[in-house]
Amino acid sequence: MTNPALIGSAPDSWGVWNAEDPVQVPWQRFLDEVAQAGYTRIELGPYGYLPTDPKRLQDEIDQRGLTVTAGTIFEHLHRESGWDSTWNDVSAAAKLTAAMGAKHLVVIPEFWRDPVSGEVLEDQAMPDAQWATYAERMNELGRRIREEFGLQIQFHPHADTHVDTHANVERFLAETDPEHVSICLDTGHISYCEGDNLKLIQDYPERIGYAHLKQVDPKIMEKVRAEGLGFGEAVKLGAMCEPPQGIPPMPPVLEALAALDHVELFAIVEQDLYPCEPDVPLPIATRTLSYLQSCGPLR
Repeated sequence: MTNPALIGSAPDSWGVWNAEDPVQVPWQRFLDEVAQAGYTRIELGPYGYLPTDPKRLQDEIDQRGLTVTAGTIFEHLHRESGWDSTWNDVSAAAKLTAAMGAKHLVVIPEFWRDPVSGEVLEDQAMPDAQWATYAERMNELGRRIREEFGLQIQFHPHADTHVDTHANVERFLAETDPEHVSICLDTGHISYCEGDNLKLIQDYPERIGYAHLKQVDPKIMEKVRAEGLGFGEAVKLGAMCEPPQGIPPMPPVLEALAALDHVELFAIVEQDLYPCEPDVPLPIATRTLSYLQSCGPLR
């Protein structure tokens, strides 16, 4: 028995990384174009990019025949003083996400080097003692978000963070509580960090509660690794590419996701394009949806 993944898209595929940024596509254009491309489901993207007044946002998405699958927010619980500021950010995003009728909140760890400039901000490796504290705080975050907002947090392993490589993802899963913490499997970030998407799905089926679909260009990644480039510079070079031009191959991933024992599993297209010219995203998003619909179980 298979449960086809529920396809959607996100502001990230329109070059959106920040709540406010003059180089980004205006939010009205994103909503217009994501619907024009054929998607009916979206993520909220950076908190504050879309309107944060629930009534106004609901009106805007209803006008375009869209529904919201999740909110997205960063956390920095690995830092000693990180709880209060993380909770303020995460709870605000959770409140809006719940008001939109979604059930998931994608939580992304903070970067150890600046995603745009590549400046090193802290040590790349997290000490063993810090891992234990981090896991405890993540469990508490997941518990409180569920109890107070009715949402499941979907932790997003990410390049240039402390939870990046296959080994670090496995360590995170081993140290966190399955009852409170699931993961958002981002196929592009796992491949970017030389991980194995299919093995993670096979080994941890019960922990994968959400997915981001993207690919990386292997040739560009050779340059990124050889020169030690940061994630932002890699994106500018085109490291995250339009499928089917990169890895991992999408059909096996979609088949593996469909085989998971989930009533519903959202698979959100997320091709990092920051920054990009405003006319670039729509044709890519349209072609990507058509391609994905041709190669695996989706609805």
